[in-house]
Amino acid sequence: MNDRYDAGYGSDQYELVGYDEYGQPVYRQIPAQQQQQQTYDPYAGQGYGYDPYAGGGQQAAPSYDTGQQAAPSYDTGQQAPVHDTGRQPATPAHDPYATGGQRAYDPYGQAAAGGRQARVAEQTAHIPQQPGPVGEATGPRQPGGEPDHHTEQFAFVEEPDGDSEDVIDWLNFTENRTERREEAKRRARSRMVALVVVLALVAVGGVGYLWYAGKLPGVSSSGAKGGTTTSAAAQKRDVIVVHLHNTSGGGTSTALLVDNTTTKQGSTVLLPNSLALTDDDGTTTTLAKSVDGDGSSGTRDQLDTVLGTNIEGTWRLDTPYLQNLVELVGNIDIDTNADVPDPDTKKKGAEPLVNKGKDQTLGGKAAVAYATYRASGEAQNAQLERFGQVMQGVLRKMSSDASAATTTVQTLAQILDPSLTDKDLGTFLAKLADLAKGGDYKTALLPVQSDGTLSADTSSSVVKDILGGTAKSPSAGSAVRVSVQNATGVKDDTEKARVVLVNGGYTFLEGGTASGTQATSKVLYSDASDKENATEVAKTLGLGTGAVQKGTVGSGADVSVVLGQDYKPSSS
Repeated sequence: MNDRYDAGYGSDQYELVGYDEYGQPVYRQIPAQQQQQQTYDPYAGQGYGYDPYAGGGQQAAPSYDTGQQAAPSYDTGQQAPVHDTGRQPATPAHDPYATGGQRAYDPYGQAAAGGRQARVAEQTAHIPQQPGPVGEATGPRQPGGEPDHHTEQFAFVEEPDGDSEDVIDWLNFTENRTERREEAKRRARSRMVALVVVLALVAVGGVGYLWYAGKLPGVSSSGAKGGTTTSAAAQKRDVIVVHLHNTSGGGTSTALLVDNTTTKQGSTVLLPNSLALTDDDGTTTTLAKSVDGDGSSGTRDQLDTVLGTNIEGTWRLDTPYLQNLVELVGNIDIDTNADVPDPDTKKKGAEPLVNKGKDQTLGGKAAVAYATYRASGEAQNAQLERFGQVMQGVLRKMSSDASAATTTVQTLAQILDPSLTDKDLGTFLAKLADLAKGGDYKTALLPVQSDGTLSADTSSSVVKDILGGTAKSPSAGSAVRVSVQNATGVKDDTEKARVVLVNGGYTFLEGGTASGTQATSKVLYSDASDKENATEVAKTLGLGTGAVQKGTVGSGADVSVVLGQDYKPSSS
């Protein structure tokens, strides 16, 4: 089937030359000479075919289309049949394509008789109307051969604009970038708020811990839980006494190891050997004599009486065990205050075993030599302080784990006091080790006067603050403890008063000698419950009841007596 614009359609012929930018075919007009040369009709002049429009009743020669001749004209409308009567066909009453007396106009460019019409002089090539969409009606042609176009025959398609997609992409990019910036700002604000909250919690926790531990500046270290103030006497303490026995050079050194569980503080209280104690029979003795003669239990009870403490156990530590202990914990680091010679070297000018200086590392042998060293002319307190340094150095190196510390004690293989087991000692030392490593540990020397007695003014900072400060109340049936200070100016009056009090059933405590004399004697009590005991003590010493008054009582005593010049031993 031929296309409506194939060559041979109408009087003009076209050939396909290409396609436009929208894919539509483009045609051009074929010159007339070329058409005549290419036209060939093998049946021209023959009397075949029937032409209803031919004049004179003659039959027109049949026209066959070889592909280049005009296509036959078809009328899609219904027409009446034409009969050949030998006459010329009458002119139709109305022909919209008729022009004067000319024959009917064939829209395909041929006369009704099949002859060719004269070509229009205009030879300008033109592109015929392209076929519209299928099913779209085609408007009638104008007499000039040009189709009558209407606006509804064209479909105006908006050409795609490539820049529009770029604009949309740019808007999307800008919007996404803005959203990302806002999201980043929100995340930054969230992180900042979280950081501020964490810092605030850390600050509050730190202040709370300092307040709880009593380390907050401006807050008393005796503060207990809940912010309430706990008196020194009400604070809970765990105390053991350790005696260092020098097995090679002789002599002993004593210290109290104190764990204040209320204030979370650890302490070593060094006790001079000259500290005066009272035997079971009421006689006065010294700490050194008590350790050698009365043993562990006797000395512990005497210390409880004098200091008002509650010692839970005694740890006897001989120098060989101290050497092993230092080696077990991996040596110690302390600041030494003297050059200590090697006790096993008798050669003069030999290198000292321990050098004086800061952060000196001492092994077991050097630690023992430093703890027991006492230079010529030094007081016993100097050696005692070196022993305290070694003990604190050991605690800093001891494990804070109770089981590990217990294993260390068991490794020493020493025989302990029955009241102190390996597990108890290991657990106690582990707690002190934790305090020593945290800086919550100190060493203090108990001040003792030359006669071995305690001064209320000098010993209050140790006895009251570290050990409790208040003498332990005597148990029912126990003898009343009486501290006697001599202010008469006569030294023998102290011994005379002791004999009278011991014979009267009282426990005598040496109060020392006053720096000056006093005219009148005083019998002092601190608790109202001891007023009656004070009155009885005054009667026993031959003093009047007017001497009894409330006042400060010496440490470890129930009643304190200050003997004045009015005291007459002969009247007792």
